[in-house]
Amino acid sequence: MRILLTGKNGQIGSELHKILPQFGDVTATGRTEMDLTDPNQIRLTVRQVKPALIINAGAYTAVDKAESDFELAQAVNSIAPKILAEEAKDEGALLIHYSTDYTYSGEMRQRPYSESDSPTPNSTYGKTKLEGDNNIEKSGASYLIFKTGWVYSSNGKSFLRTILQLAKEKNELRVVNDQTGSPTWCRSIAIATGDIIRNLLTKKNGSLSKTVSGISGAYHMTCQGETSWHGFAQAILELTYPENMPKLFAISTKEYPTAAIRPPYSVLSNIKLQKTFGVKLPHWEHALKQCLNNTS
Repeated sequence: MRILLTGKNGQIGSELHKILPQFGDVTATGRTEMDLTDPNQIRLTVRQVKPALIINAGAYTAVDKAESDFELAQAVNSIAPKILAEEAKDEGALLIHYSTDYTYSGEMRQRPYSESDSPTPNSTYGKTKLEGDNNIEKSGASYLIFKTGWVYSSNGKSFLRTILQLAKEKNELRVVNDQTGSPTWCRSIAIATGDIIRNLLTKKNGSLSKTVSGISGAYHMTCQGETSWHGFAQAILELTYPENMPKLFAISTKEYPTAAIRPPYSVLSNIKLQKTFGVKLPHWEHALKQCLNNTS
């Protein structure tokens, strides 16, 4: 089976790149191999590879910068998924795409979002990601959209790396305590995706695209449990600095203004994912321990 992976250098893409070879011949692309802002290059790459499975892990994820860089965010998050979906349909391929909890506003919310809840994004990032989701859904392609959130990794730019670096530089840290979500290790996402691909291959009926007939759609994919950014930071520091931990203070979103509006509550229910594919991601605290043990 030929597989085309985008975003190979990103948090999710880099983990997928490690596990996908067990399923077939992988063509992994980053910005230098396939520029997601270039529609012609996207079409040419897909037609050259002729994949049975396209996994789009590429995205414009600079949430605050997107507020002043709409065209680039739209090109990568909205237009590129549309083209990939059109090409997937023409090739008879399955498209797996990753979306975000930022498609929900999180306002006046105290229970996890289900896939049937209407998305109402407040940020450019969330709006362009939602446009991408809608473009895929309208394409006629066979697809699975995995909506995740609060993604972190032990490498590159992520909340985990930021907290660990600040802890080396400062004796006191101030972190927002009025935003709630589910921290999700990128490797947990990759493993769950691999389990789903394996599940589909055992049930394969002609092609992967035909196998997902009837279950194409959006699915929430996050680690279990919920916490605040402050709670996440506290867990990171307690596991990393059992002694001499920097002082950690809780602050409000108003005390830490950003260009983009964050959802105050963006916990996602994973029940549909579990019922459909039999896949359940670990609790966020368990995944965090695994991640930190992996990097120590």
